[in-house]
Amino acid sequence: MSSFRDELPHFLVVGAGSWGTALGIVINRAGNQVTLWSRNEAVVKSVRDKRVNEQYLPDVFLDPDIHITSDLSEAAAKADYILLAVPSQQMRPTCISLSDQLSRDIPILLAAKGIERGSLLLMHEVVNSIMPHNPVMVLSGPNFANEVAAGLPTATTIAGQSRTITERLIYTIGGRYFRPYYSDDLVGVEIGGALKNVIAIACGIATGMQLGENARAALITRGLAEMQRLARVKGGRDETLAGLAGLGDLLLSCSSRRSRNMSLGYTIGRGESVADALSPNKSGLTEGVVTAESVYQLSRQQGVSMPICMMVHEILQGTVEVKAAVEQLLARPLGNEELY
Repeated sequence: MSSFRDELPHFLVVGAGSWGTALGIVINRAGNQVTLWSRNEAVVKSVRDKRVNEQYLPDVFLDPDIHITSDLSEAAAKADYILLAVPSQQMRPTCISLSDQLSRDIPILLAAKGIERGSLLLMHEVVNSIMPHNPVMVLSGPNFANEVAAGLPTATTIAGQSRTITERLIYTIGGRYFRPYYSDDLVGVEIGGALKNVIAIACGIATGMQLGENARAALITRGLAEMQRLARVKGGRDETLAGLAGLGDLLLSCSSRRSRNMSLGYTIGRGESVADALSPNKSGLTEGVVTAESVYQLSRQQGVSMPICMMVHEILQGTVEVKAAVEQLLARPLGNEELY
């Protein structure tokens, strides 16, 4: 005989890093069934035995009703919704693994922020290329995983191709302290989520170099302009970038060294070599590094002026020294703010 919980929507969260785990906690808290998937057996064992994700979110208890597995096919067979919280460069192989296990009516919610290397596709474009019939939504906003998991007030944006399906999801996972808001601009939401990581590296560099709060505010503001320019040519809207998924996420990521991207930039700005700063034991997964390369390629392809992102890319690639890059940025011609 089925229990009451068996009748609740079942979410499969693919990727049990800090963000996937936090979202699993939120979705469970909203009264849904949740299964976390991880290929990392140490994470699976930690959650099963101790109800804590010791590697990625060690200070937050996971409800015993949250299941965890390393068997993707078994978990996918039970899912009403799929939430993909894998790193952006793992999105394609993950979708390929899922593609023959999901019916076409299963909605997919993306929680990754980035642009695919090589193809220069946004995450929803990657998913659409592999599973074109599944409804796709994107979640992005000013959200630190540990605060979300702890139940602190959080607002975010969920953009979807179907308003009906997206609003149903919003009411399914939203609550008093986790406040999702609807958008139909997937491009704008994704551009904001991806580029804020690159601008955060720039702000970290400026902070590490002790260039002052004026410089950081200028980078945030001009970084927002770069986001809007790229979003426009991809079909996104300026007003989306003025919201939670654009300006909101930008302010959070560029104002706290708890942001891995800002922390990386800060380390470089303080004088550490790029190679040392990028070592895995120091930076961990810093999405802005790969995104900077993809944005550089995409901006050249689309003919969009993005000097801050260009500066970050050149510093990370080692083609220009940090001080020289800053001097190049300061030497740009003065002109109409709306055009620069």
